[in-house]
Amino acid sequence: MRYKLGKIDPELFDEIIFPCLGAKRGDVKIGPMHGVDFGVVRIRDKAVVMSSDPVFIAPALGWERAAWFAIHILASDVAVSGIMPTHLTIDLNLPADISTKILKAIWLTMHKESKKIGMAVVCGHTARYAGCNYPMVGGATVFGVGDIRALKDPRNVRPKDKIVISKGPAIETTGLMAMQFPEFLERRYGKKFVKEAQDVFYLMSTVKDARIASKVKGTVCMHDATECGIWGGLYEMANAGGWGFVVDKDAIMIKDVVKKTCEVFDIDPYKAISEGTLIAIVRPDSAMDAVRRLKKEGIDACVAGEVTDKKYGKVILDKGKRTDLKHPGKDPFWQQFEVFLKKQSAVKKRRNK
Repeated sequence: MRYKLGKIDPELFDEIIFPCLGAKRGDVKIGPMHGVDFGVVRIRDKAVVMSSDPVFIAPALGWERAAWFAIHILASDVAVSGIMPTHLTIDLNLPADISTKILKAIWLTMHKESKKIGMAVVCGHTARYAGCNYPMVGGATVFGVGDIRALKDPRNVRPKDKIVISKGPAIETTGLMAMQFPEFLERRYGKKFVKEAQDVFYLMSTVKDARIASKVKGTVCMHDATECGIWGGLYEMANAGGWGFVVDKDAIMIKDVVKKTCEVFDIDPYKAISEGTLIAIVRPDSAMDAVRRLKKEGIDACVAGEVTDKKYGKVILDKGKRTDLKHPGKDPFWQQFEVFLKKQSAVKKRRNK
């Protein structure tokens, strides 16, 4: 049996993972839940925020670019807590044939980006092993240690709070597909467009977005729109906090380069992985302040909707038409990435004949 790629279904998580979480401890302030990127342990007046993820190194990106992306994926999930990343533990299970030169390029970039973020490496493990391969070459946990009062908790969301979104949908989808499959974009739109799409790559981080939004007094909680994109992120946030929402799809900005890239690869941008897109819930009188601060720092942002009572459901307005949002279930990025990987391979084989 072939299972779908990407994160397991929420239903499977609830059946197998969620009921079995080890010992119960009173110092766990936030444990595993859908729509929350991090866990929190409280120690006196401090919050210790944690998030674990694979170390994702995609050779097609180039070693330095791939390492940049790996660190920002890891750091973003802690940054959305409102407490910035401070410490990193990392396990590198490397392919047997990785050269010392490549390892050095990867590690020096990781060091440089961690230093910029303010994150110290405190322990880890590094080894070559048979059977290990790209892009998943290990795992890491990022910690953020800070004042408990700075923590953004989804359970504090109230009806009438506003939904602020940065950058728009499918940021990660666009950046990765443009880097991996430039020939398909060039065929449709030319080399200049390819460069524009590839430039989206360096938007794939919410560290800066979260740092700015967390300083707005009325920011209640934040989430990085990763798997299943904006629609999946909103759905999971609402379930985690026990609230509903109304979001106007037309209010969400979408970059032209993103829209065209998703059309080429037949991907719905609102359901597609979008590392770098911040979804923030902000008190009504602070929402426009959050938007202004983000725009001042060169990050496009908008107020896209409003929180409602849970009983009103999860509603998307599209050209004024109301639709009840269901969880996308699976992210179209993974399927289409595999499809175009096969197409790319077939083209290379024909050329080599």
